[in-house]
Amino acid sequence: MNREISGLSSMATRPILAELSEHIRLAHGIPVRFEAAGGVETARRVREGAQADLLVLADGALAALAAEGHLLAETVRPLWISQVVAAVPDGTPVPALGSESELRAALLAARRIAYSTGPSGTALVGLIGRLGLTETLADRLVQAAPGVPAGSLLSSGQADLAFQQHSELMDLPGVVVVGPLPGDTAISSLFSAGVLASSTRPARAREVLDLLGSETATKTARARGMRAPGED
Repeated sequence: MNREISGLSSMATRPILAELSEHIRLAHGIPVRFEAAGGVETARRVREGAQADLLVLADGALAALAAEGHLLAETVRPLWISQVVAAVPDGTPVPALGSESELRAALLAARRIAYSTGPSGTALVGLIGRLGLTETLADRLVQAAPGVPAGSLLSSGQADLAFQQHSELMDLPGVVVVGPLPGDTAISSLFSAGVLASSTRPARAREVLDLLGSETATKTARARGMRAPGED
C-alpha cells in the first residue's frame, strides 16, 4: 500500500507545500500531506512526540530540534529563503519604504503595528530596537495569535501596518503588500527541512525531501515570494 507521507510545517510555507504535495502526488505517485501551524506550536508538537515523516521549519528552530535528536541529522537541508514584507489595508495610503528614514516614518505614522509570533516577529522587534523606537512604539505593537497571519489584523481593522513573511501576506483579501524592508533593515528567514526520527518510512520521506529541493519546487517557491539559498 502506498501510504501517505505526512509532514509538519509552520504557516509561512503552507501554500508552497500544499501546491508541491499535489504535484508530487500527480507526477510521482507519492501521496503527501503537510499539516501547518504556528512555528512555536509545531516545534512543541515535535518535542511531545508527534508522529510524522517530515518537518519544514525556520532554520533556527529546526536546528534546535535536530540537536535534540528529533530529526535524522544527515537529512537536514536548507530549502527556501523568505523575505519579510510590510503590508497595509487595501484602500489606505501606501507608505514609501525606499530608505531607512522612510521606514522609520512609516512606523511612527502607524497607529497599530501587527507582527507575528514567528522568526519574522522576533526580527522585527529587534529591528525596532536597533532603530531606537522600542519605547515609542511599545503601545502600538500588536502580536497576532500563533498560526494567525499578521495581515488578518489589517483587514479586521486592528492594525494599519503589518510585517510578516511575504508568502503569508500576498494572498490575503483586503491587504496590499508594500514591499520588502530597505537596505540594512531587510529581514529574511531561512526555512529548512529534514526527516523526523519518528518517521516509519524514512527512505520514502527522503525521496519527498529531495523533491522539495528540486528545481520544480524552487519555481513554486519563487511564485510564492521565496527563493533558493544562493539566489539573488
